[in-house]
Amino acid sequence: MRYLGLTEADRSEMLGVIGAPNIDALFKDVPAGALNPAIDLPPHQGELEVERAFAALAKKNVSPMDVPFFLGAGAYRHHVPAAVDHLIQRSEFLTSYTPYQPEISQGTLQYLFEFQTQVSMITGMDVANASMYDGATAAGEAVLMAQRITKKAKAVLSGGLHPHYRDVVGTLMDQTDQPHVAAPTDLAGNEDLSSLIDDQTACVVVQNPTVFGHLRDLSSLAKACQAKGALLVVVVTEVTSLGLVTPPGAMGADIVVAEGQGLGVPLSFGGPYVGLFATREKYVRQMPGRLCGETVDQDGRRGFVLTLSAREQHIRREKATSNICTNSGLCALAFTIHLSLLGEAGFTRLAEINHAKAAQLAEKLSAIKGVSIVPQAFYNEFAVTLPRPATDVAEKLVAKNILGGVPAARLFPGEKALDNVLLIATTETNSEGDMDKLVAALKEVL
Repeated sequence: MRYLGLTEADRSEMLGVIGAPNIDALFKDVPAGALNPAIDLPPHQGELEVERAFAALAKKNVSPMDVPFFLGAGAYRHHVPAAVDHLIQRSEFLTSYTPYQPEISQGTLQYLFEFQTQVSMITGMDVANASMYDGATAAGEAVLMAQRITKKAKAVLSGGLHPHYRDVVGTLMDQTDQPHVAAPTDLAGNEDLSSLIDDQTACVVVQNPTVFGHLRDLSSLAKACQAKGALLVVVVTEVTSLGLVTPPGAMGADIVVAEGQGLGVPLSFGGPYVGLFATREKYVRQMPGRLCGETVDQDGRRGFVLTLSAREQHIRREKATSNICTNSGLCALAFTIHLSLLGEAGFTRLAEINHAKAAQLAEKLSAIKGVSIVPQAFYNEFAVTLPRPATDVAEKLVAKNILGGVPAARLFPGEKALDNVLLIATTETNSEGDMDKLVAALKEVL
């Protein structure tokens, strides 16, 4: 598709129609510090020149298909069966956008119904919606939902919550003038969030496993939330962990949000991904997004309906809970197909393989002088402390064609205590040879 830029006359005509004096007026709500008009972009080019320029940029990337890959921190490389890509590209799926007319979208409604069922089962919750944009925005929606339910405003954010998720929630709270408390970064995994809960707290948002890899029993925190009339929101960034780790619903969570990218959706430069959202049945009317249900038609045949649609295009504006539109439908289908191919036993087995490989790698790394594994219990990702800055180490590993981990300093800029912390993830895609290459290279660069 060719991109044709607008002329000055085009811009003037458009601004005149909407009544804006200039383009800057369209961005008046953006803080001045976030605006940077001096963007160094090349002049207008033809389609062929643009293709060549981007091809040259792409060649600078190191592909996870070509080198040992141990990056995670919220986006994980898993094997996606070829059947997933083949099926989602069938025209009846690929061109089926969203069920605006449920009576003629039975196929779309059915797979979304199956998706909801799967999400409910793996999270241990009563009901799930038909997906969100991604895990971070789902976390933001969960906080807004908790505020509606409890009629309280304050949100407590765990120090083990991924900083990108914290930023998304914080942005929403700032825009709505609602208070939130971000606990100090919890590298050690021993924070006490119950001390931050008071009578004004709407919810506590905690991640499991944490961004540093700690596995937590959230049962006592759930009780502390209940005692104060607050809701417990549990975030899961690595969805395959739910095949092995106790589901949040079994530990007392009120809302569970997750990033579903690990199933069916490959790494793709930041998206599109698929957000999972599940809750207790008593809160279903405050849940954002769509809910598909099962019914029978007038002849008694099984059918599917759009049971709940909580956005303002479908219901009265003042009753809307969210204006989410595209709901990452194709990614949700990929998730459903992948999980269906695995089955319950296969999903558990996949999780067991991930954990076993992580434990194997942790054992190898802990034998290196100066390297220390931070979490005592983890799934497939863990933080390690190094004897020198992790950013330097990661760059030296890249020079050896090894993507060895994510320096915590990139996620937590300015926190000097994390300068020597490296986040390392391993999945079923990592061979023992990959691990040995990482260990050998790490010994050389430390």
